[in-house]
Amino acid sequence: MRKIEHIGIAVKNLEKSNELFAKLFNTKHYKIEEVASEGVKTSFFKVGPNKIELLEATKTESPIAKFLEKKGEGVHHIAFAVNDITSEMQRLKNEGFILLNEKPKRGADNKLVAFLHPKSSNGVLIELCQEIE
Repeated sequence: MRKIEHIGIAVKNLEKSNELFAKLFNTKHYKIEEVASEGVKTSFFKVGPNKIELLEATKTESPIAKFLEKKGEGVHHIAFAVNDITSEMQRLKNEGFILLNEKPKRGADNKLVAFLHPKSSNGVLIELCQEIE
């Protein structure tokens, strides 16, 4: 893993949360993107060298909707940048981590993504991200 790529925060209302976080970070979001396959609308902020992703559910059965129902708004995941997502997924699987998807899938912000089950990482949902070239 190269670095923390972003931190994802689940929100109930993306528009209101964009306003709140714009005040907090003293900057506006730079991108809004919908990932229809995951039932989520995202918004990204740059804070120094770091990125924060806000996630709003667009479908009641989406993972974000289920997270909000169970835990409420808050930190949803930590994403790490990797050079080769497929080999990193295999390495982590060999180390005993539980993958939520067997193959990388297309995510927001021009990334291939894969997730580790929180049960295998002390309750933290981990996302692996590889830039699509």
